[in-house]
Amino acid sequence: MNVALILAGGSGTRTEQSIPKQFLPINDNPIIIYTLKAFQKHPEVDAIIVSCISGWHDVLKGYAAAAGITKLRWVVDGGDNGQSSARNALLTLEDICDSEDIVIIHDAVRPMISQEIITDCIAKAREFGSGLSAIRCQETIMWTNDGETGRTGIDRNDIMRVQTPQAYKYGKVLWAHKEALKRGITNSVYTNTLMMELGEELHFSIGSNKNIKITTLEDIDMFKALYVTRRDKWLRQKKRGAAKKI
Repeated sequence: MNVALILAGGSGTRTEQSIPKQFLPINDNPIIIYTLKAFQKHPEVDAIIVSCISGWHDVLKGYAAAAGITKLRWVVDGGDNGQSSARNALLTLEDICDSEDIVIIHDAVRPMISQEIITDCIAKAREFGSGLSAIRCQETIMWTNDGETGRTGIDRNDIMRVQTPQAYKYGKVLWAHKEALKRGITNSVYTNTLMMELGEELHFSIGSNKNIKITTLEDIDMFKALYVTRRDKWLRQKKRGAAKKI
């Protein structure tokens, strides 16, 4: 079984809005629904669990029902950070998933996730035990101590920009989160950083510069533009397909 674990426990203060950013309405839907639709559509995803900010569970269920998100099976409380939010969901799956099942962990506020990225993420996790969506860095990277000055650069060939989704075999990722608590690791940014703190080797899967994370108001503008471009492309393809049938 392949389960998508969607992290939606944050409040999103940097978007300067009165509601959590994952519930901000963009065009016809809140951001999280665009994300859920991607996993609903993917044929290899069997079920979805959402780690959701407290007080918004019923809102999420209502939006999901209206959007036809039938794979959503569990909504659990988010935690104080991404690590605890993921752990809450993983513990909920303890009597449901087998050790070889795949869990695909993804940010609710990365709505431009593609089917190709999900497919490769699952494939890498099935083969190697982990699959981290990642891309090469195109910018110049420098070390800095104060955020204002720098003298030393970092070779771009030595680094990868890691995104979500991140897929893992369930038994391994559950072990990692339990082991982290035993060792006092409680504030890892993502599951991959937690894994690295535990000394684990991780494998990359394909990513995309379009797979943006909505954090600021500027990101919302970028998402709107990318979404319109994707929608228009789909409409053109659909029109051409209909024309061929005539």
